[in-house]
Amino acid sequence: MFEIRFSIFYEHQLPRPWSDGQELKLYQDALDQVEIADRVGFDYLWEVEHHFLEEYSHSSAPEVFLAAASQRTKRIRLGHGIVQLPPAVNHPARIAERIATLDLVSNGRVDFGTGESSSSAELGGFGVRRTEKRAQWQDAIDAITRMFVEEPFAGWSSRDIRMPPRNVLPKPVQKPHPPLWVACSRRETIQFAARNGIGALSFSFVEPEDAGKWVDEYYRILASEECVPAGFAVNPNVSVVLPMMLHEDEATAIERGIDGAHFFAFALAHYYGPTPHDPGRTDVWEEFLSRRDARGFSREQIIANAETLNVNVGSLRGAVGTPEQVIELIRRYESVGVDQIGFVLQAGPNRHEHICESLELFGKAVLPHFTEGREEREAAKAERLAPAVEAALARRKPARTLPPGYRIDEDAEVARAHRSRDIRSASRRRFREGFYKLVHGRSDEQIERHFGPAAQRIFFAGMARAFDPSAAAGFTGELEFRLTRTVWTLEIGKTRARAHPGPAKDPSLVLTMATADFLRVLAGDANPASLLMDGRLRLRGDPELAPRLSEMFGGPSPY
Repeated sequence: MFEIRFSIFYEHQLPRPWSDGQELKLYQDALDQVEIADRVGFDYLWEVEHHFLEEYSHSSAPEVFLAAASQRTKRIRLGHGIVQLPPAVNHPARIAERIATLDLVSNGRVDFGTGESSSSAELGGFGVRRTEKRAQWQDAIDAITRMFVEEPFAGWSSRDIRMPPRNVLPKPVQKPHPPLWVACSRRETIQFAARNGIGALSFSFVEPEDAGKWVDEYYRILASEECVPAGFAVNPNVSVVLPMMLHEDEATAIERGIDGAHFFAFALAHYYGPTPHDPGRTDVWEEFLSRRDARGFSREQIIANAETLNVNVGSLRGAVGTPEQVIELIRRYESVGVDQIGFVLQAGPNRHEHICESLELFGKAVLPHFTEGREEREAAKAERLAPAVEAALARRKPARTLPPGYRIDEDAEVARAHRSRDIRSASRRRFREGFYKLVHGRSDEQIERHFGPAAQRIFFAGMARAFDPSAAAGFTGELEFRLTRTVWTLEIGKTRARAHPGPAKDPSLVLTMATADFLRVLAGDANPASLLMDGRLRLRGDPELAPRLSEMFGGPSPY
């Protein structure tokens, strides 16, 4: 038997329509819920960081909420789930300072979850290029963890982060630093977590048997030479997230919780898929009500039948049911080695009093089945993994020591920070602005006359050069682009891509669109999601591959 821990997970969702005082009530209710969770025995509280995702998440300053929660709780751990690491969103030094301060005010209860962000609203809002965000995460996590342990921090000079030596204060209570986690949404990112020696915070609603495959692969990689820790400690843990609502009567649990569970998943797909969004105008709740059945969130498919819970039963179910049903579901996750289950109760229209009742019932009827002998099993796990952890940490580059004699020099440090950055950003901006002017406002005929096969060869060659293998999630194969009068193929290898004219031999995905629309997308003058909905872009092949294209080639979507 494996050990398992339990957490509550917050997005701070607030569906429209809104009225004065609702955000105040949302936050105050959440703090009351956290108090109950702490009292009844939940182990972790996870709070997201999201920006501009109206209705789906009103949690843009998690460090403030977690600090407030720290003063109303005694034992529950306080998890950032996650902090967005791209420097345009959060400067690494500010992250290190906030994490350490929260660790101090909570008396060493912080878990440091990290991520890159994936929504267009956030990446576009902060000007983060999709193809660069993984490299920025790797860069930032290395710098931040060094800020925790180096005294003084010996400085940093990379493409995205430039900082002179400084003593970054305060230092955290937990040594060398709070446990590290990373957001994961698919198998490839679970592997990524293992290679970096950090906990995997999976935000996919996966069945226990599928989660078991992820767990096996995670621990295999973590124990291999592939694991090179991102920090100065290893955190071997895999967590999954499920919607939950608990009641002794199954039908009541469904009535109270299924709309919230479905809205959570619907709104997630809204912001992380191709759905167009107009800030301040799009009503996600109204779209949910009108489209939920078509999107696979039918209420009628969720029935009270006292059967074994499955996460998906033609429609998302999760842990919405009776204590007996949820106990059985947890046992299945426990048996395959999942270390932690995070429960989403505050979702969509779920009511505060029902959430509180569920938390109390979980502590009374579910939790006691999983606490006996847990510490002993965790100690045995740590002992079993100790040799692999020691070997992994030996592969991590050690903390640095600042050479003597460094003195703060404002003028010189500012000049160094801006010199290459100004040249690089100005060059990119000039190219993008120039291309946009050539395309914007012109007819299809005009665009296609100016950008014939020779020009298209340059663009496709540029896409091949911009290919980022870390964003391809292991994909290799052919992509075929069928334009107005030409056909182009991108051959994707493990480390590089190659472009050539003509059809692909065995394309994994075929994209058909007008040449003019293709060039408008590259120039930032058209949205591929809108083209798809208007029928001006057609896709044939692997449907799971299409959303990755923007990550693989950067900038605006390549299709």
